[in-house]
Order: sequence, then C-alpha cells, then structure tokens
Amino acid sequence: VTNDGATILKSINLDNAAAKVLVDIARVQDEEVGDGTTSVAVFCGELLREAEDLINQRIHPQTIAEGWRLARKAAREALEASTVDNSGDEAKFREDLLRIARTTLSSKLVTYEKDHFATLAVDAVMRLRGSNNLDHIQVLKKAGGHLKDSYLEEGFLLDKKIGVGQPKRIENAKILLANTSMDTDKIKIYGSRVRVDSLNKVAEIEEAEKARMRQKCEKIIAHGCNVFINRQLIYNLPESIFTERGVMGIEHADFDGIERLAAVTGGEVVSTFDRPDLVTMGECDLIEEVMIGEDKVIRLGGCKSGEACSIVLRGASSHVLDEAERSLHDALCILTATVKDPRTIYGGGCTEVLMAQAIDRQVESTPGKKALAMASFARALRQLPAIVADNGGYDSAELVTQLRAAHASGKSSYGLDMYNGTIGDMHELGVAEAFKSKLCVLMSASEAAEMILRVDDIIKCAPRAREGY
Repeated sequence: VTNDGATILKSINLDNAAAKVLVDIARVQDEEVGDGTTSVAVFCGELLREAEDLINQRIHPQTIAEGWRLARKAAREALEASTVDNSGDEAKFREDLLRIARTTLSSKLVTYEKDHFATLAVDAVMRLRGSNNLDHIQVLKKAGGHLKDSYLEEGFLLDKKIGVGQPKRIENAKILLANTSMDTDKIKIYGSRVRVDSLNKVAEIEEAEKARMRQKCEKIIAHGCNVFINRQLIYNLPESIFTERGVMGIEHADFDGIERLAAVTGGEVVSTFDRPDLVTMGECDLIEEVMIGEDKVIRLGGCKSGEACSIVLRGASSHVLDEAERSLHDALCILTATVKDPRTIYGGGCTEVLMAQAIDRQVESTPGKKALAMASFARALRQLPAIVADNGGYDSAELVTQLRAAHASGKSSYGLDMYNGTIGDMHELGVAEAFKSKLCVLMSASEAAEMILRVDDIIKCAPRAREGY
C-alpha cells in the first residue's frame, strides 16, 4: 500500500518502450534526490500529450525539440532567480529544512504526524554534519504503538540478542567485527565418508574440531576486545568460551548490519585473526540492552563517528511501517540533497506558474514554429498545479487562472493553499521545496520527453512461433 511514485512504477511489469523510459526517470529521480518521483513522470506525460497535438498540426519533432530546449533554458533561469539561500544563518536554514520536510511528507501516509516526522528527519540529517552518508542513519521498524511514538535514538540500535550468560552492559567497548564461521563444534564432513570402527574415534574427531575452535576463540580474545560481533552464527562452544572470558558475543549481524557497524564504530570487518596488530577495532562508550515495546535490542551509545543515529518507527501494522519508512527515506534524501545545495524555492505550484510565465514572455519575441512548442511547454508546466488541485478535490481551472492572475500582478510567491482550497502566499504558509529536486524534475522530464519524441518507430522482435497449436 503506497503512493510513492517510484515504488509503484518499479512494481509494474511493462513492455512498452516509452513507458520504460518514464519508469527509468522516476527511478533516477528517487536515487538522485529522493522526492519528486511522481512529478517527473506526470510532467513528462503532459509534455508528450502536448507534443501529440503539435505533431497532428504537422510540426516536425525536431522543431518541437528545439522550442522545448529554448523553453527549458528560460524556465531554468526563472527557477534559479526565484531561489532563496539561508545557509549562512543556521536557525533560518534549519527552519527551511523543516519546511521542506513538511512539504515532502504532506503527500505521504504520515501527513497527520508530519511535524513530528519532519523534526525527526531534520535532527537526523543535522547530526550527519554534512557527511551526507545515509548509512549512518538506521531505520528500525517495530510494530506496535502509534506513528507518533516513533523517535530518534542517539546512537546505534542492533536488533539482535546477546549470548547466554554474557554481560548485558559494557562501558568503553572495544569491538571486534568479524565475518567468520564459528559453527564447527559439531562434526561436519561434507562430500566425504569417514568409516570408523568405534565410537571413540568419532569422539576424537569431534574433540579435534573443538580444539581448533578453542584455538580460534583464543586468537579472537587475544585481540583485547570485550565485544565480538560476527556476521555469521556463533555456536554453543565458542559462546561458552566467550562467556567464561566475560566477552559479549553477538551473532548473525547480517551483512547490511555489519557493514553499517564498521562505518559507525570506525572498525574493520576481519575474517582471519593471526595478526592482531593490523586489525582496527571499533569503539563506543556504552553497549547495553534496551526495550522497545515488547522487544529487546542492543544499543551502542557514543560511537566513534558521532553522526550515527537510529530512527525507531512504531506503527499498527507492517504495511503502515513500510510506507512510513518510504516516506521518511524520501524526506531524508531530499534533506541531504538540500544540505549539499542549500537553495530553496516556494512549493504549491508557485514555481511552475513562475516558469510558465517566463516562457510566455519569451514566446512573444520568438519567431517561427518553435514558439508554438515553447507555448506547449508552458502549458504542460501549468498542468502540474492543476493536477494538484484536482487531487485535492478543488476546481483546478478556477484556481490555476487565479494563480496566473496573482503572478501577473507581481505576487510571485503565491501558490495553492490546499487546506482552504484557495491561493495563498507560500512564504507565510511555509511551503518550501528543494531547488535541486525541482531542477531535476524539469531537466529529466523534458529530456526524456524529447528522447521519446525523436523515436520514429519501435521495432519489436516477432514472437516465437509455437509448434503444436
């Protein structure tokens, strides 16, 4: 259950080549910026609809593409001129980030808790201090409670269990991260048969295996670690050895978890233990077990890279949690993109009308058929606020004409106020978007539409002849 454009498009199997291009641009938008996936597909569709009308009027695709390029240049200039950059003032920049996060989350499932989630996302991104490595922000989903019970945990949470009888709390932890097999305390001889004439010899083989395991454990303990985290399983024998030595052993921290732990604690993942002098161990101030709802998780506090944090999501069901995670991921991506490029613009259809007006002004002084293509680009841009108004259940024709009139009279920060079904000042309403997101929508959609427009024919391989039918 989702309304995230990229997720929906990824899940559909398509044969049509043009439709695949739309899916691709939505996916790229998702990877590049995180938000605007629906906008980019819709805008590209609107451009193609306008192009169809122009081709029916016998205007050559090359002429249309040339007009679109001129229009795109004018739109980009108007977009850049309308940006606001508050990165110099930290309090104002934080407010900008909160506005962007709220705007992004407004169209998602978590819209009723958007203030809470916007604060979570901004706090998490601000902790990254410009490194923008989203791996340091872990999202942990725990069913139960309400969406508003979600919170930001400073530190790193690992959804695993500590071994039996081992310490549940360790301060000044030295962590050895490993990807090695610790499960040879039972006899396992693959692909070969061993014949013995007495059970004593089976016991001897098992004892030899155990001796090797003890040796391996001794090597691990010789590193001077007090916490051992393995990607694979840790069986009973090594677990009991670690317990005797007071070492905390955590097993089966899956690949994603162990890689992330290495980044967060500043350690290296090792597979052999012969050279302790070459191993970099992870460090953190405190490791302890904490309860979230009904479950116990392991919390790593005061990690070496202080940027690490975990966002714990609570919700009624797995569907709600999955959708909340997707929504939060969009917000985190758009915020990290804004930290990289701190320019912001007004949302609510404001910039689309602004760009369309800039193109209309240029159309008046452009001779030839390409002026028709430029006008069609402006019409496609105006369709975006119209679709937003339709989705909100309002009269789109009425609102978009009011918006055009407001912009023509110099109210360049006006957009759609979707809560009241009117137009309003986006600066006062606090509706902001990231400049990078809007620029990506504009460039990707127009380039994709141009590419589809240049296609003369789609050649498909003839279906294979089936015999016997």
